[in-house]
Amino acid sequence: MTEPTERSIGRYDVRPARRDDIEGARSVMLDTFYRVFEHGYVPRWHADVIDLGRAYFDHPRQRLFVAALDDEIVGTAAVRADGPQSPPHAPWIAQRYPSGTTAQIFRVYVRPEHRRNGLARALVELACRFVAGTPGYQTIYLHTNAAVDGAEPFWRSVAEEIHDGRTDPRYSPAVHFEIPIPTPGESPNHWPST
Repeated sequence: MTEPTERSIGRYDVRPARRDDIEGARSVMLDTFYRVFEHGYVPRWHADVIDLGRAYFDHPRQRLFVAALDDEIVGTAAVRADGPQSPPHAPWIAQRYPSGTTAQIFRVYVRPEHRRNGLARALVELACRFVAGTPGYQTIYLHTNAAVDGAEPFWRSVAEEIHDGRTDPRYSPAVHFEIPIPTPGESPNHWPST
């Protein structure tokens, strides 16, 4: 397994998280749940956020990434070895993306005042590089809430839509995407260079 390295984007550092980043990363995530999503912390959806150490440092196939400005964590992204669950998603989605071989991109959040600096793209690129260097993954999957301002256009710029859940009221209205696993050490092949 090869660990992606730190990179600078203007005044920001984008890198794999360290244990001393946990509180700052949790703050970004919780603020997103309460201020952006407006539904707050939901234990069945957000259990990883309470124990980020266990979720992303103690599991060798999972990782947390951060964007930092000086000592402040301003953005996050994570990789988990879990596929989507049914419910809330359609059964065929869960079957297509099984846990273990699916790398799911999670928690891609950037504080509003730090958006439009390329941080989300850089965080996702690091996450994809981690997946490329980690044995056993066959697919990179994610889903997003299209009601969140900017989320759907961002994911359409880096991923391929698999299913728009808004077309089936029986399940979650999430939009589901897939990203090709890049060659180790290279950017995802369809992204503009950063």
